[in-house]
Amino acid sequence: MSTITIASDPEDAAAVEAVEAHHTHLAGELAGRVSVLLDTAARNPEDAAEVRTRLVAFCERELLPHATAEEKALYPAAHGTTEARLLVDGMLAEHRRLAALVAAVRTAPTVVHAAAEARALQVLFEEHLEKENTLILPLIAGSAEISLAELLAGMHEMLGGHEHGEDGEQAEAGGCGGHCACGETEEAADPELDVREVPHAIRHATVFGALGAVPAGRAMVLVAPHDPKPLLAQIESRNPGVFSVEYLERGPEAWRLRLSHR
Repeated sequence: MSTITIASDPEDAAAVEAVEAHHTHLAGELAGRVSVLLDTAARNPEDAAEVRTRLVAFCERELLPHATAEEKALYPAAHGTTEARLLVDGMLAEHRRLAALVAAVRTAPTVVHAAAEARALQVLFEEHLEKENTLILPLIAGSAEISLAELLAGMHEMLGGHEHGEDGEQAEAGGCGGHCACGETEEAADPELDVREVPHAIRHATVFGALGAVPAGRAMVLVAPHDPKPLLAQIESRNPGVFSVEYLERGPEAWRLRLSHR
């Protein structure tokens, strides 16, 4: 999702950065939650129901309102230009498909079917954001007749809000209890998130999303390419004391940590 957008003024440039940053967060958090659902469905299907519920709640709280906000703020401006009219029509159709996939995750007859629908949702959403970042935003930001900053004024759903959890409190995707140990082995049923191949730009957001999918009383195993001390500090600052941490492996090629939701 890295592209260079030429904006007509500094305020529009800042608005582009804000939207792209929020896109990065949404994509990472969705990827983390989908990863946990896929792994839980394979390792311990009886625990996947709550993971599915949390994924759907995230989509209804963050992803779908973001799409609605775009339809109110960005898309009408872009649709008014000849070069983007057909593109916007296609993007609106993708919004309908995203909503249908969220519904499919919710109503799928088994967690395996739900995981498949969730993966399709993730792929479509990432492709959708790529088109917004590389086609829609540059068109609007580069126009001297349209102020992107004014279009986004007050549109909280497009510029942030990911710091809030399912019930309006600070997101559950944070919190290291600060009690670390080593030498233990994780339970076989714990889902595992290997971020070594995850792009750096979305790596932390992916972990936050994955942790947000872990129910209370359960745990997740994180596999990282280095000792993730800065990430653990971020987790703790987001919601202190929610997760305890124990080191299962300390390099040199991989660090494995078990993050337990208290």
